Formats: sequence, structure tokens, C-alpha cells
Amino acid sequence: MTHAPAPAPSVHRRALITWFAVYAAITVVQPAIAPATASLPAPLRTLALTAIVVPAVVYLLVPALLRLTTATTTVRRRPTPTTCD
Repeated sequence: MTHAPAPAPSVHRRALITWFAVYAAITVVQPAIAPATASLPAPLRTLALTAIVVPAVVYLLVPALLRLTTATTTVRRRPTPTTCD
């Protein structure tokens, strides 16, 4: 039995998911790389931060969060029982 693909989340939900993923990634990565980038000027620190955060968000976090929200918001319908006449 095949299931129809779940509808894509609204643009508002995707924006919220993306914002959450970016915020979480920056919150984790920034302190982790701070010792290594402390001597760099601000634009280079930002470059280093975004070089790590953007691929992580685009390829890992957002797809995982979209799968999670789709799985938790999709109602799976049970097949209707067949009746014998």
C-alpha cells in the first residue's frame, strides 16, 4: 500500500523551522569556535561561523526538522475495513 506524499509545510512553518535551526546552530557553534577565532577581525569570525552553520542548517538541521514536523503533524488514516455482503 502506498501513501500519498504529505503536503509541504506552509511558508510560515518553514520560516519558523529555519529560524530555529539557525538560532540553535549559531548558539552551539559560536562558543565552540570562539577560542580559535578570537584573534580574527569580526568579518573573518563571521565568515568562519557561517561557513560551518549554513551547510549544517541547509543539509542537516532543516531537513531533519521538516521530517520531524511532518511525521508529528500528518494524520495517518487507517484503511477502511471491507464488509462482506
